[in-house]
Amino acid sequence: MHTRPRAATAALLTCLLLTACGGGGGDGGNTASAATTTTAGATGTTTTTGTATGSTSSASGTAANTGTTATTATTTTTTSVDATKLPLGDNKFTTTAPAVGYVYACYSAGQGGATTKGPWFNGDGSTWNSTSKISVQGVVNWVSTFAVALGSTLGITGNGLPSQPTGTFPIASTDPAYAYDRNPNSIKTSAIAWGLPANPTVAATPSCTGLGAIGVLLDGARLFNADDGGYRDAVAWEVQDACQGHPQQQGTYHYHSVSSCLTQKDTAGQHSPLVGYIADGFGLYGNLGENGKALTNADLDVCHGHTHAITVNGVSVVQYHYHQTKEFPYTVGCFRGTPATIS
Repeated sequence: MHTRPRAATAALLTCLLLTACGGGGGDGGNTASAATTTTAGATGTTTTTGTATGSTSSASGTAANTGTTATTATTTTTTSVDATKLPLGDNKFTTTAPAVGYVYACYSAGQGGATTKGPWFNGDGSTWNSTSKISVQGVVNWVSTFAVALGSTLGITGNGLPSQPTGTFPIASTDPAYAYDRNPNSIKTSAIAWGLPANPTVAATPSCTGLGAIGVLLDGARLFNADDGGYRDAVAWEVQDACQGHPQQQGTYHYHSVSSCLTQKDTAGQHSPLVGYIADGFGLYGNLGENGKALTNADLDVCHGHTHAITVNGVSVVQYHYHQTKEFPYTVGCFRGTPATIS
């Protein structure tokens, strides 16, 4: 069990008013630099300022082992992912125990949102083409507020709106997306006032995820798991906007994968930057692991993460963290730490 030294935690999490906490990873770590984003909305303009965070060393990591059966992959694999033939995640859900490539769910299947398969589903019935999927039309700007502060907990606050434009919701009947997904919901502010573990540790047993928020991305919008509500692959089935987000019944805008619109971008040959925080306090990073290796499910454990030395502002911490992949479940399959109650 590895804990995060407070100095390292403070360096990692001093992104106050963090609508754009960017910065790429490097073998030797990066130093903080100022980042300012202006977000226009219907009622005005707000400017928020933060500092860059999140890079990792390329040194070989030490796997955390606290008596759990989950494993951390450290060997090199040759598995590649074809974006035109992504394995469909339908029914890759478990309620009994976590498994690699699955979502560990605390709930039974309900009803998904999309009504009809789009032409991006391949004829083999088991894969889909992410390069040909359509998006909800429209460009709507919002006033986004988002802040991260370290105290006795990792305090995360905001209004739940993203710092980049969204599509137009409800989906208009004139929008081509309407033929497949008739999302009737409107985007609304949805306050975030969370206290996540400030010094997260790996739990003895992974925890299942619920429907609703499992974390937040650094643009201020919530992250949900990969379920559309009906034990189907939400990223494949539901038609989201150009940033891969949409609202649910209460108007909460959210993602089921890491948004391509984030200012935090992967850099070839380097470890991905931090892109968000999960409810257990561990960080979520992009698709690139040590030495810039593109990661797949085969490289990660049952919760979609692994452990190695993460260097932040010159401080090295051997710590568990999650990663994005291009294949289902895209981000988190289960909670590796003890999650705080969030909504």
